[in-house]
Amino acid sequence: MATSWPQSLKDWVATQLKQMNSLNKSEADAEMKALISEAYTNQTLWTTDWAGVQLKALQPKTATKRKSHPDLVATQKKLKKATISTSTESENRLEKRKRRFEREHEIERQKASGTYSVPSFTHHSQSPTGFDTARDNTPTYTPMAYRSAGAISKRKYANVASEDSGDADPAPDPATIRPLEVLQRTLGELKNKWKVNSDYRWTCDQFKSLRQDLTVQRIKNAFTVQVYEIHARMALEAADVVEFNQCQSNLRLLYEAGIPGHANEFLAYRILYLNYTKNRSEINLLLAQLNPETKSTEFVRHALDVQAALLANNYHKFFDLYLKAPNMGGYIMDHMLPRERMSALITMTKAYLHLPLSFLASELAFDGTADVDRFLSSHSIATYATGQPNAAGEKRLDCRAVHARVVACYEEKYRKVAIVGRI
Repeated sequence: MATSWPQSLKDWVATQLKQMNSLNKSEADAEMKALISEAYTNQTLWTTDWAGVQLKALQPKTATKRKSHPDLVATQKKLKKATISTSTESENRLEKRKRRFEREHEIERQKASGTYSVPSFTHHSQSPTGFDTARDNTPTYTPMAYRSAGAISKRKYANVASEDSGDADPAPDPATIRPLEVLQRTLGELKNKWKVNSDYRWTCDQFKSLRQDLTVQRIKNAFTVQVYEIHARMALEAADVVEFNQCQSNLRLLYEAGIPGHANEFLAYRILYLNYTKNRSEINLLLAQLNPETKSTEFVRHALDVQAALLANNYHKFFDLYLKAPNMGGYIMDHMLPRERMSALITMTKAYLHLPLSFLASELAFDGTADVDRFLSSHSIATYATGQPNAAGEKRLDCRAVHARVVACYEEKYRKVAIVGRI
């Protein structure tokens, strides 16, 4: 229903919430919901002047008694009747919440004793969405709504991004939510399929669907960490920085909760990424939290060495570390290469008159002289010393002629980093 609310109603609700306190919140909240429900039923959400509507529960109460007008007496009687009605509704909701928590406690007790079994949805709720619906059209979440007995191993990811997003998909059907044992089997199938056919778009969608099923069931364990770690590595391999960052941010929360995983590996990835984005403040905060033992691990030590090389403008050390990057650190450093190559060329073209392409290929970690030529051409700095043969291996970069353009190109393209999907 929230998607069809007029802006005036949203503003009114925000105003009423600000006026509530611990003494009147329960009564005012019940009255507000009753008014909105009535307007929704009567289809007057868009025609009501919400700015002029006042909640009785929020009106100031006067201490001085005055002689009542007959019409006022009738109004007060109606108000009292309405207040009793809304109070009864509030008590009913509280009773439902009490029963729900008692039901959750009983379920957990049965799980612990091994006597728990998943009930059929057809007997659990008359609503096709898997929710119990109260008379005021307010959905009441039940812990069983997202516990499916289905054995399907794959389903499409439901993008429930935001209520204001026009392209958001509807919430996933509770009947399609897969239990943990099915999700574990699904992960194995996805890993095998990725090895045979690296269709990243389809695989990413399936992993997001898998993560969604874990989220709605509030499953946070070693398997959850495994899912996010594998998806993050696939995203790195596919150069999908946005999806990698989403996985990384969730992994940080899981690690902080004490759930085991490859924390040092992903800590190293985070250090590399923050250096790519030049986020100095975040790097400093992160380093201040590291203990000597963590810094001494292979993955983290390599990432810290990369940072030191960047701070010292030691391009020779940086590209040497790039070629020796452990795990998948090289995939993150790939995003730094164009910028750091241009930065190195600023220094090199200022120090030399001519630079053979074979030397540049070796020093800047290119695959060969042809790659060097393509890189220089793409940045409009492929100016070579005269009198040289056309063979790429024998060309020499004319440093004096291109130095100014190298500096200008670096300032234009690489001085600022567009942070996409920031961690």
